[in-house]
Amino acid sequence: MENRISKYIRILLRYGPKVSFLKLRYSIRSGFAYKKYLKEEKKREFALESFGYNPKISILVPVYNTNAKFIISCIESVINQIYTNWELCIVDGNSSKPYIKNILQRYTEQDNRIKTSFLKENKGIAGNSNEALGLATGDFVGFLDHDDELHPCALYEVVKLLNARRDIDFVYTDEDKISARGKRFAPHFKPDWAPDTFRSYNYICHLTVTRKSVIDATGGLRTEYEGSQDYDLFLRVSEKTERIAHIPKVLYHWRAHEYSVASDARTKMYAYESAKKALSDHIRRLGLKGEVHFARSLGRYRIRYDIDNESAVSIIIPTRDNPEILKRCVNSVLNKSTYAHYEILIVDNKNTEEETSNFYRILSNNPRIKILNYDKSFNFSAINNYAVSMTDSEYLIFLNNDTEVISPSWIESMLEFAQRDEVGVVGAKLYYPNNTIQHAGIIIQDRGIPRHAFRNSQKKQAGYMSRAEIIQNYSAVTGACMMTKKCIFDEIGGFDEDFAFNFNDVDFCLNVRQKDYLIVWTPYAELYHHESKTRGNETLMIKKERYEKELALFRNKWKNFFESGDPYYNPNLSSRKVDFSFNIK
Repeated sequence: MENRISKYIRILLRYGPKVSFLKLRYSIRSGFAYKKYLKEEKKREFALESFGYNPKISILVPVYNTNAKFIISCIESVINQIYTNWELCIVDGNSSKPYIKNILQRYTEQDNRIKTSFLKENKGIAGNSNEALGLATGDFVGFLDHDDELHPCALYEVVKLLNARRDIDFVYTDEDKISARGKRFAPHFKPDWAPDTFRSYNYICHLTVTRKSVIDATGGLRTEYEGSQDYDLFLRVSEKTERIAHIPKVLYHWRAHEYSVASDARTKMYAYESAKKALSDHIRRLGLKGEVHFARSLGRYRIRYDIDNESAVSIIIPTRDNPEILKRCVNSVLNKSTYAHYEILIVDNKNTEEETSNFYRILSNNPRIKILNYDKSFNFSAINNYAVSMTDSEYLIFLNNDTEVISPSWIESMLEFAQRDEVGVVGAKLYYPNNTIQHAGIIIQDRGIPRHAFRNSQKKQAGYMSRAEIIQNYSAVTGACMMTKKCIFDEIGGFDEDFAFNFNDVDFCLNVRQKDYLIVWTPYAELYHHESKTRGNETLMIKKERYEKELALFRNKWKNFFESGDPYYNPNLSSRKVDFSFNIK
């Protein structure tokens, strides 16, 4: 109870009363929702399949002075697996509790699939795990902490996937926490493999099952990364293989007790320095240059990649009339941006106001600014395509005229990702003028309708698993502020001009994803999005008909994507809400 009160006090001091209340309300609602989820889980019928491929899975468990009840529950959770071709490799790091040896010897005698080794010294989690790895003879290796539990179907689900996809080298699952009394809570519903999200925090964590030959190729766990030895290992595994798969089912239960990280992340502060070191080594091995920093929340990281400060950037702003809106946007770019090598291309689409024309004349005196005229009917895609044809800059930023720069380093914060070869598009974090979130990435679910993640959440809210405040991968970001390389824009063929008003940005991002480029969203490029109505008066019926027409086109074009699901959004999360609520009916 004391730990819980201290936690709430820390939250209150950091976020203030309003956001703290919202976090508490979300926690309570999630708790009730997950109780319902667990009830439904018990009702589900389970049909066993026979497999043509039955690999042996070695489960590694390093033990040291574990609570007797916990270690028994841990071992029993492996014995109770419905998939039976496993071995349990347990290494005790010279525990001082005499009951440990008695328990381990008893289970070893009962089941010949259980192997035990008793060390003369405690080599730490990494060292003890490596000793367990030395006992392993399986095709694949899984890691299980000495006080945690596996779901009875855990290994079955892994092998089911391996039968469908024989080439997979690395599998991870969703997880939750389990109290000392066996109560399950706080599920972590994860995205599919997302390298930039993973570099922001170890979202993979548990359960992982890795091909043993890949583990052997990495050299195993490293003792100098104690506390984050698994994070370091998974980073190195990701450098060895791209054949990584995710099972969106809760198959691992992480024990939360008084001294565990699951209960209080501050119990092992040294682990965060180890993680920072692991990330630094990781980007160095990849040939990337940058520095790793602690992010806003504990256990979250920000990699600041070095950039080429000489790269030319063109900021493209389509506009018509409403000069005050345009002034606010342009002046914020000119007055706040710290990046030097940019130009602004203002694309006028049939301006009718003298005041706007006067403002253009003033802007034309600025060598950074070019005024382009697009005299055809409004078509967002066509306007931007035309503007791109008029520039030779290596990088492009598409910017709505109703935005306003907040963070001076907004260009650098996007450019550091756009410069990476594997990145195709970079998006920014946008707020409404009342400091609630307007855009924090795009979720594509619910009948193919793109939705802005965390829309209307408070600016300071970290969101589910910090996803409102960490660098991460999405399937799409909004074109209200979006950066890409000109060469990729040309490769894709620009914006699809069939989407004149709606879905053009999401369609562009999905085209980029089809070419195997990543979409990165960064919370460190911050702008206001005032969402003004700059196209003049239109009847609601015209807007609705146009929207429905383009939605139908969008759904038809990307129906295969919708059938497979958004890889960066877990199917257990709500398809109708945007706050990453659980999908409980």
